[in-house]
Amino acid sequence: MISKKMQEQVQNSSVIRAMFEEGKRLAGIHGAENVFDFSLGNPNVKPPEDVKKAIMEIVNDGEAAGVHGYMNNSGYEDVRAAIAKSINDKFDTTFTHNNIIMTVGAAGGLNVIFKTLLNPEDQVITFAPFFGEYRSYVKNYEGELVIISPNTIDFQPNLDEFKEKITPKTKAVIINSPNNPTGVIYSEETILKLSGILKEKQKEFGTDIYIVSDEPYRELAYDNIEVPYLSKYYENTIIGYSFSKSLSLPGERIGYLVISDQAADFENIISAANIANRILGFVNAPSLFQRVIAKCLDAKVDLEIYNRNRELFYNALLSYGYECIKPEGAFYMFVKSPIENEAEFCRMANKKNILIVPGSAFGCPGYVRIAYCVAYKTIEKSLPGFKALIEELKK
Repeated sequence: MISKKMQEQVQNSSVIRAMFEEGKRLAGIHGAENVFDFSLGNPNVKPPEDVKKAIMEIVNDGEAAGVHGYMNNSGYEDVRAAIAKSINDKFDTTFTHNNIIMTVGAAGGLNVIFKTLLNPEDQVITFAPFFGEYRSYVKNYEGELVIISPNTIDFQPNLDEFKEKITPKTKAVIINSPNNPTGVIYSEETILKLSGILKEKQKEFGTDIYIVSDEPYRELAYDNIEVPYLSKYYENTIIGYSFSKSLSLPGERIGYLVISDQAADFENIISAANIANRILGFVNAPSLFQRVIAKCLDAKVDLEIYNRNRELFYNALLSYGYECIKPEGAFYMFVKSPIENEAEFCRMANKKNILIVPGSAFGCPGYVRIAYCVAYKTIEKSLPGFKALIEELKK
C-alpha cells in the first residue's frame, strides 16, 4: 500500500534509467561490445590523477574524526572557504564560506533548495527541453512545474512565452546551462533579457523570484564559449553545482549550493537550507569527498576526449541526413527524429542495439537524446546502424 504520490512516481519512472537497464539486458544477450548504449550521462572519461592522489593522502594521513566524522550541516568550513575562493578567482565574485552549503550532488542541492523555498502550489518555471527529474524535485514539495515550450530553432529559452507565464505564484526559475539534453549554452544576451524580465515581474507582483541555476556541466564547454555566471546578472540567484561531470565522480554524490548574500531573505534561506539538508536525511554531504574535492578545485577532466566524440558523432549524423544543432557544452546531442513519433524511432534503434532516449522525457517530443560520454570505438561501431536506420526510413 504505497502512497498515491509514489504510485504516480512509479508509473512515470525515469525513461533514461529504463533504457540504461535495457542496455544491461541486451549486453547480457549480445555482449557489451555489440550494444551501443547512449542512454545515460555516465562519464567514461577517467577522473584526473589529482583525485586519486587526494584520496590516498587523506585516507593515509588524516585523522578518522576529521575524515569520516560528522560536521555541521553546511559541510566543513575550510572546504567551503576553499570553494568560495575558487569561485571568486574564476568569476570575480565575493563569496565566503557562509555562502556555500555542501550537498549530495546537484540533485541533493536542488531538493534542499526547493524544500527551503516552496509552499504548496508555488510555481517553478523551467524551459523545455529540460532534465526530466525536475518534475519530481518540484513535486516532492507540492510545487507546480510550469514548462515553457521549446524554441527548436536554436534552443535558447523561449522568453516571450516565459514572460507571459510568470504569475504571483512563481517562486523560482530553473536554468540549466550547458543544457541537458541539447548541449546548448545560454548566451549572455539571453541571461540579460531573462533577468530583466524577472526584475520587472518582481516589481509588478511585489514578490521575490529566485533563479535556481543547475550547473553540473559548467566546465564542459567547447570552442572557448563562456558560460555566464548567473549571480553576476541577477541578485536572487542560487547555484547548484556538482563534481559528477567536471571530475567524473557521479557515484560519489558531491556538490554544493551557492546562495548569494544579495538574495532576498538570505539569512533565513541559509538557515532553512541547512535544516533541510539535515531533515531530508542527507545530514551532510559525504565527508571524505568534501576533503577530496577541496584538493582538486583546479583539476579538470580531459575535455578533448568528449570533443573528439562530439565531432565524430555530429559530422557523421549530419552526413547521413539527420538534423541536429551542434552541442556547445555537456556531452549530449539532441537530434530531430526522422519520423514524427520519436518513441517509435527509439524502438527501431533498439532493434539495432542502439539505445537512445525519446525527447518526450525532456518535454520536447519529436527529438531524441544521444549521450556521447562513451568510448570513441562505441560511436564508430554504432554509426552503420544509425546510417541504416535513416536509409530504411527514406525508402
